Amino acid sequence: MSSQLQTPGAGPTPDRPRYRTQTTPPHTPLRPTWACRACGQAWPCPQARLLLKVEYESALPALSIYLSGLMFEAMRDLFHLNPHDGPSPQEMFDRFVAWGPFRRSILKQR
Repeated sequence: MSSQLQTPGAGPTPDRPRYRTQTTPPHTPLRPTWACRACGQAWPCPQARLLLKVEYESALPALSIYLSGLMFEAMRDLFHLNPHDGPSPQEMFDRFVAWGPFRRSILKQR
């Protein structure tokens, strides 16, 4: 019996937000750099965040799960691109999860 944990499988497909137009590319991530296809900013860009909040308005826990899965995928991709000075785990959490629907401060819960 091995004491090593199995490598996690692939996370969710980064295909959201699903809003599309005929003239511009979608605000979805371009892997492995995790830049926005439409505007080139770090994904999720401000437009993607807005569109994701609208798309998941009635399913906020699902948005948090989706963003957490993509954060894992981005960490894996970005580490392979640059293992020495890529973004820190805190920077990745802030970028992917902290802006989402469940962002109450731990200090305000008391």
